[in-house]
Amino acid sequence: MRLSIDHLTRYRFSAPQGRIVQLLRMTPENTHDQTVASWHVAVDCDARMRRHRDGFGNCTTMLYCEGPVDSIEITVAGEVVTSHSDGVLRGTFEPLPEALFLRSTPLTEADTLIRAFAADLAGGDRIEVLHRLNRAVAAHVSRDCGRPEAGRTAAEVFAAAEGTARDAAHLFIAAARSLGVPARYVSGYCDLTGDRRPTPHGWAEAWVDDLGWVGFDPTLGLSPEEHHVRIASALDAIGAAPVAGSRLGEGDERLDVEVRVQPED
Repeated sequence: MRLSIDHLTRYRFSAPQGRIVQLLRMTPENTHDQTVASWHVAVDCDARMRRHRDGFGNCTTMLYCEGPVDSIEITVAGEVVTSHSDGVLRGTFEPLPEALFLRSTPLTEADTLIRAFAADLAGGDRIEVLHRLNRAVAAHVSRDCGRPEAGRTAAEVFAAAEGTARDAAHLFIAAARSLGVPARYVSGYCDLTGDRRPTPHGWAEAWVDDLGWVGFDPTLGLSPEEHHVRIASALDAIGAAPVAGSRLGEGDERLDVEVRVQPED
């Protein structure tokens, strides 16, 4: 499948900023089941952009913009060709051992209720357990199509039984790690989410012996396939955020995000 992606991130500031530094995780890479046909990242002001990799091996772009800056727009446009893989990840750059992804973060800490929820689904082959967990999280968490709320933990999501794609992925990760399964957060795009307010998508990957990393999308209750474009992975959504950085200046900022993901004939 060929997917066309347009992603606009716009910051507006109530006072001019003296300097802006942004870390962009917005560039997909080629894998065995994902080929980047075209991709372009642009900014609407005079800026320096440098390509790097972060500690998780994600392709990043550092953006440096000197002020005064009243607003900044970051636009991403491209096409990616995807293929069926049963969710199994192949051909990615993996600088870290899978055991690292047993480490919890404040957003992915499993409480007593999550541990019991996961334990009730245990038994059998790991891949079967993870598919049961994926479907169970999808059934438990009612979909909130709004913008993700910063700092919401997996325990809070489980108790509320409602959340965004990011929230559902954090819950899956917390539950999987409570079973001793390495798991990580993935940011990217998907054309199946039906968001009223389109944003980048998020899901999870878990380690399965003899298979490697396998994707699980608890928003859909399925493994990611041709409709998903993978961008970055980390311990949680903070480490895989499309945009992170700092600014030098007073005042408030307003963030607007627009995403369009469309299959091409």
